[in-house]
Formats: sequence, structure tokens, C-alpha cells
Amino acid sequence: MLIAGPNLTMDRTMAIAELRPGEVLRFDRVVVTPGGKGLNVGRTAHALGHSAVLVSLLPGRTGEAAAALIAAEGVDLQPVPCSGELRSTAIIQERDGRTTVLNEPGPPVDEREWAAYERAIEARLSAHGVLVCSGSVPPGSPPDAYGRLAALANAAGVTSLVDAAGETLLRALDATPSLVTPNLAEAELALGLAGGGQSVLSADDARPRALAAAEALVRQGARAAVVTADAEGAALAEGGEPAVWSAAPRVAEVRNAIGAGDVLASALAAALESGEPLAAAARAGVAAASASVEHPTAGVLDPARAQALADAMA
Repeated sequence: MLIAGPNLTMDRTMAIAELRPGEVLRFDRVVVTPGGKGLNVGRTAHALGHSAVLVSLLPGRTGEAAAALIAAEGVDLQPVPCSGELRSTAIIQERDGRTTVLNEPGPPVDEREWAAYERAIEARLSAHGVLVCSGSVPPGSPPDAYGRLAALANAAGVTSLVDAAGETLLRALDATPSLVTPNLAEAELALGLAGGGQSVLSADDARPRALAAAEALVRQGARAAVVTADAEGAALAEGGEPAVWSAAPRVAEVRNAIGAGDVLASALAAALESGEPLAAAARAGVAAASASVEHPTAGVLDPARAQALADAMA
């Protein structure tokens, strides 16, 4: 698969007993790794033994350091140089299980830099069956950034999968992407549906909301939509048919849910590229995402555990 993940970051995952704003705090543990939703997609593909290429904008000396760390992981990164320095993300994990994520926007890009990024994607499309557009885009990117990339994929006969939020997701729908995979809050906010932004974990109506959102995304332009609802599962709609539900398997323990949506998108895309029908690919994605939440590191999974959960769903 080809992965458009333009907005890399450097993750600082920090453990602390309790986050108390306004105080001077000391963390118990800090782990520094390159990050970003596109990279999580690439990591998952690598873990599953599936060929994948990640194309990212790479700003500054910190970008060069991130590229070296990514190479050490075995992920195939194709960088597109740009100005500025790589952004950082703080992931704060408290002992009671609460996680707070502080995202920087990334350095702004200009029209020339984004055009170079589009050319880099277009040049590599013919070698892949699926293009995954994943995560945020840097400030200065065109509003229809992923819509443009999806249009390039469609013209090349390549399946386009968009996993994004806000205006980036909404404008991508105009290009008729093959598939979109937002979570429920992202889908509802993009569509302007009631309930958008409410916590899915505390919502008794997560399932009907996800089903309605998946159908709405298809009506608005996507050929198919998978809308995730945390531990509940995911809704799948395609071809104007009523959405169907894929319940998530039971997991042993939720250790880190960050990046689960990226794992789902990657496993789903890998299954599609291997020739699986969409319904089966969606189940594989849900199983992989469920396996990933059992791991302490965001976006990491045990492939054998993912397969065991997928077998339990069959």
C-alpha cells in the first residue's frame, strides 16, 4: 500500500501519577519515538508483513532525526523536504488510565511544497493497489488536500482510503473516495450531525449513531464508509445499502487505545490490497485495532493476537 501521511511528529509518551494543571510536575518515565497517524499505518503494515511505503513531508534537522528512527524500525519512508522543523506531540498517561494528548500543528507549507508532495504521491501510485490518506495535514495545505490525493488515486485505478477529520474529511468526500474510516466523533463533527464531539465511551447510543454516520458519509460522496465507535465496534455502509454492524471482540485489557484507528485503517487496507471483500477487510481491521489496545505502545500490535481475535469474530 501507499501511505500519504504528510504530518509526521515526534511523540513524547510520558507517565505520571496524576496530571495537575498549574503545578510543576515530574514524570516517572518518558519514551521518545517518531509518530503520526501515517507512520502508525506503516508500522502496522510492517508488523503484518504487508508491503507499504510512507510518503511524508520532512522538515528540518528534527525531521532528519525522525527519518533515521523510522528507518531503524524497518518502515519504508519516502521523504519530501519542506521548510520549518518537525512538530512534537505530548502523550500523558496517568495511573488511573486517563490519557491526554497535546498535538502541535506542524510547520506551515506553501503551495510549492504541497505541489511537490502531490507529485511524490502521484509518481508512486502505479506500484500500489491502495492509497491510504491518514491523519492531519500541515497548516497551509489546501482545504481539499486529501480530496486531491483521492482524485489522483481514482484516476489511476487505485483504491483510495481516507482516515481524517474536520474539513479535511469533509472536502475529501467531494472527490468520491473509495472508503473513509473516521471515528464516530470525527464523522459527526464533519457532517454536522447532532451528538458530534460527545464521548463515545459514555454514550449508550454509539451503535445507532455510528450506523447513521456511515450512511450519511456515503450519501455525501464516499463509495463506502467504516465508522468506528471505540470498544463497541464499527459500522460499515457501502453502495447505498443500509449500514451493517461489526461488533468488536472482547479484549483482555485496554492498555493504550491511542492509534487503534490507525491500526484499523492499515489492516483494512492490507486486506483490500490482498483481494479481500470490504466486509471481511473491515472485520480484519476491527480485530487488529482490538489487538492494538492491549499493547502499551500506541499503534503497536501482536499479529498473532490480531488473527486470534479475527477468528473469534468469524
